[in-house]
Amino acid sequence: MNKINILDKEFAVSIPFEHIQSTVKRMAVKLSGDYQNKKPLFLCVLNGAFMFAADLLKSYTGQCEISFIKLASYAGTKTTGSVRTLIGLEEDIKGRDVIILEDIVDSGITISHLIEDLKSYEPASIKIAALLLKPAAVQKDVRPDYVGLEIPNDFIVGYGLDYNGFGRNLKDIYKITE
Repeated sequence: MNKINILDKEFAVSIPFEHIQSTVKRMAVKLSGDYQNKKPLFLCVLNGAFMFAADLLKSYTGQCEISFIKLASYAGTKTTGSVRTLIGLEEDIKGRDVIILEDIVDSGITISHLIEDLKSYEPASIKIAALLLKPAAVQKDVRPDYVGLEIPNDFIVGYGLDYNGFGRNLKDIYKITE
Protein backbone atom coordinates (compact mmCIF):
# COMPACT_ATOMS: atom_id res chain seq x y z
CA MET A 1 0.00 0.00 0.00
CA ASN A 2 1.38 3.38 -1.01
CA LYS A 3 2.05 5.47 2.13
CA ILE A 4 3.10 9.08 2.57
CA ASN A 5 3.82 11.42 5.46
CA ILE A 6 2.27 14.85 5.78
CA LEU A 7 3.54 16.89 8.70
CA ASP A 8 3.22 14.55 11.70
CA LYS A 9 0.75 12.04 10.22
CA GLU A 10 0.99 8.98 7.98
CA PHE A 11 -1.51 8.36 5.18
CA ALA A 12 -2.20 5.49 2.75
CA VAL A 13 -3.94 5.60 -0.64
CA SER A 14 -7.68 5.18 -0.22
CA ILE A 15 -9.12 6.28 -3.58
CA PRO A 16 -6.87 6.19 -6.66
CA PHE A 17 -6.92 9.06 -9.14
CA GLU A 18 -8.45 6.94 -11.92
CA HIS A 19 -11.44 6.08 -9.72
CA ILE A 20 -11.86 9.74 -8.75
CA GLN A 21 -11.83 10.76 -12.42
CA SER A 22 -14.44 8.21 -13.48
CA THR A 23 -16.64 9.28 -10.57
CA VAL A 24 -16.35 12.98 -11.46
CA LYS A 25 -17.14 12.27 -15.14
CA ARG A 26 -20.22 10.25 -14.13
CA MET A 27 -21.41 13.17 -11.99
CA ALA A 28 -20.81 15.63 -14.85
CA VAL A 29 -22.89 13.51 -17.24
CA LYS A 30 -25.77 13.40 -14.73
CA LEU A 31 -25.61 17.16 -14.09
CA SER A 32 -25.39 17.89 -17.83
CA GLY A 33 -28.58 15.92 -18.39
CA ASP A 34 -30.42 17.42 -15.44
CA TYR A 35 -29.54 21.00 -16.42
CA GLN A 36 -29.64 20.51 -20.19
CA ASN A 37 -31.79 23.56 -20.95
CA LYS A 38 -30.68 25.72 -18.04
CA LYS A 39 -27.69 27.91 -17.22
CA PRO A 40 -26.77 27.05 -13.64
CA LEU A 41 -24.27 28.85 -11.46
CA PHE A 42 -21.77 26.39 -10.02
CA LEU A 43 -20.58 27.65 -6.65
CA CYS A 44 -17.24 26.08 -5.72
CA VAL A 45 -16.43 25.97 -2.01
CA LEU A 46 -12.74 26.79 -1.60
CA ASN A 47 -10.18 25.61 -0.90
CA GLY A 48 -11.04 21.93 -0.93
CA ALA A 49 -13.33 21.67 -3.96
CA PHE A 50 -11.08 23.42 -6.49
CA MET A 51 -9.81 20.21 -8.15
CA PHE A 52 -13.25 18.62 -8.14
CA ALA A 53 -14.80 21.77 -9.67
CA ALA A 54 -12.15 22.03 -12.38
CA ASP A 55 -12.48 18.39 -13.44
CA LEU A 56 -16.27 18.37 -13.23
CA LEU A 57 -16.67 21.47 -15.36
CA LYS A 58 -14.29 20.11 -18.02
CA SER A 59 -16.81 17.30 -18.53
CA TYR A 60 -19.99 19.39 -18.08
CA THR A 61 -21.55 19.91 -21.52
CA GLY A 62 -24.11 22.65 -20.88
CA GLN A 63 -23.86 26.40 -20.51
CA CYS A 64 -22.97 27.49 -17.01
CA GLU A 65 -21.14 29.98 -14.86
CA ILE A 66 -18.79 29.32 -11.97
CA SER A 67 -18.05 31.36 -8.89
CA PHE A 68 -16.11 30.74 -5.71
CA ILE A 69 -16.67 31.19 -2.00
CA LYS A 70 -14.34 30.36 0.83
CA LEU A 71 -15.54 28.99 4.15
CA ALA A 72 -13.56 27.62 7.07
CA SER A 73 -14.68 25.14 9.74
CA TYR A 74 -11.69 22.84 10.35
CA ALA A 75 -8.60 23.00 12.55
CA GLY A 76 -6.22 20.10 12.11
CA THR A 77 -8.21 16.87 11.75
CA LYS A 78 -11.37 18.05 13.55
CA THR A 79 -14.27 20.36 12.76
CA THR A 80 -14.47 23.45 14.96
CA GLY A 81 -18.27 23.37 14.92
CA SER A 82 -18.46 26.93 13.61
CA VAL A 83 -18.24 28.30 10.07
CA ARG A 84 -16.40 31.45 9.04
CA THR A 85 -16.91 33.11 5.65
CA LEU A 86 -13.54 34.17 4.26
CA ILE A 87 -14.65 35.02 0.68
CA GLY A 88 -18.35 35.61 0.10
CA LEU A 89 -20.78 35.46 -2.79
CA GLU A 90 -20.50 38.29 -5.31
CA GLU A 91 -23.10 37.23 -7.92
CA ASP A 92 -26.80 38.02 -7.86
CA ILE A 93 -28.40 34.57 -7.56
CA LYS A 94 -32.04 35.64 -7.33
CA GLY A 95 -34.02 33.32 -9.59
CA ARG A 96 -30.91 31.30 -10.54
CA ASP A 97 -30.27 27.58 -10.28
CA VAL A 98 -27.29 27.24 -7.93
CA ILE A 99 -25.24 24.05 -7.65
CA ILE A 100 -22.84 24.01 -4.71
CA LEU A 101 -19.66 22.07 -5.51
CA GLU A 102 -18.26 20.61 -2.31
CA ASP A 103 -15.29 18.28 -1.91
CA ILE A 104 -16.75 16.45 1.08
CA VAL A 105 -19.80 16.49 3.31
CA ASP A 106 -18.94 15.04 6.68
CA SER A 107 -20.47 16.79 9.69
CA GLY A 108 -22.75 18.82 7.39
CA ILE A 109 -22.12 21.97 9.43
CA THR A 110 -20.47 23.95 6.62
CA ILE A 111 -22.97 23.02 3.92
CA SER A 112 -26.06 23.61 6.10
CA HIS A 113 -24.68 27.04 7.06
CA LEU A 114 -24.08 27.86 3.39
CA ILE A 115 -27.54 26.73 2.27
CA GLU A 116 -29.27 28.85 4.92
CA ASP A 117 -27.20 31.84 3.85
CA LEU A 118 -27.93 31.33 0.13
CA LYS A 119 -31.69 30.97 0.67
CA SER A 120 -31.85 34.61 1.74
CA TYR A 121 -30.82 35.60 -1.82
CA GLU A 122 -33.90 33.84 -3.29
CA PRO A 123 -32.37 31.48 -5.86
CA ALA A 124 -34.70 29.38 -8.02
CA SER A 125 -33.04 26.25 -6.62
CA ILE A 126 -30.07 25.12 -4.57
CA LYS A 127 -28.53 21.70 -5.14
CA ILE A 128 -25.40 20.15 -3.66
CA ALA A 129 -22.89 18.13 -5.67
CA ALA A 130 -20.35 16.54 -3.32
CA LEU A 131 -17.51 14.36 -4.48
CA LEU A 132 -17.47 12.57 -1.11
CA LEU A 133 -20.02 11.89 1.63
CA LYS A 134 -19.29 10.47 5.10
CA PRO A 135 -22.75 9.22 6.17
CA ALA A 136 -21.49 8.15 9.62
CA ALA A 137 -20.23 11.66 10.39
CA VAL A 138 -23.27 13.72 9.34
CA GLN A 139 -24.68 15.75 12.25
CA LYS A 140 -27.02 18.05 10.30
CA ASP A 141 -30.13 17.18 8.28
CA VAL A 142 -28.41 17.62 4.94
CA ARG A 143 -27.99 15.19 2.07
CA PRO A 144 -26.22 16.13 -1.18
CA ASP A 145 -28.34 15.84 -4.33
CA TYR A 146 -25.37 14.43 -6.24
CA VAL A 147 -22.86 12.21 -4.43
CA GLY A 148 -19.74 10.83 -6.06
CA LEU A 149 -18.71 8.32 -3.40
CA GLU A 150 -19.76 7.42 0.12
CA ILE A 151 -16.75 6.78 2.34
CA PRO A 152 -16.07 5.68 5.94
CA ASN A 153 -15.51 8.25 8.67
CA ASP A 154 -11.72 8.40 8.11
CA PHE A 155 -9.68 11.60 7.95
CA ILE A 156 -8.54 12.02 4.34
CA VAL A 157 -6.28 14.26 2.26
CA GLY A 158 -5.47 14.75 -1.42
CA TYR A 159 -7.34 15.88 -4.50
CA GLY A 160 -7.99 19.26 -2.87
CA LEU A 161 -8.47 18.01 0.69
CA ASP A 162 -5.84 19.00 3.23
CA TYR A 163 -4.28 18.45 6.59
CA ASN A 164 -3.39 21.87 8.04
CA GLY A 165 -2.99 23.25 4.50
CA PHE A 166 -0.85 20.41 3.15
CA GLY A 167 -1.70 17.55 0.80
CA ARG A 168 -4.17 19.35 -1.48
CA ASN A 169 -1.89 18.80 -4.48
CA LEU A 170 -1.98 14.99 -4.30
CA LYS A 171 -3.83 13.38 -7.19
CA ASP A 172 -5.02 10.38 -5.16
CA ILE A 173 -7.06 10.54 -1.95
CA TYR A 174 -5.28 9.19 1.13
CA LYS A 175 -6.66 8.18 4.53
CA ILE A 176 -4.89 8.60 7.84
CA THR A 177 -3.25 5.40 9.13
CA GLU A 178 -2.24 6.31 12.68
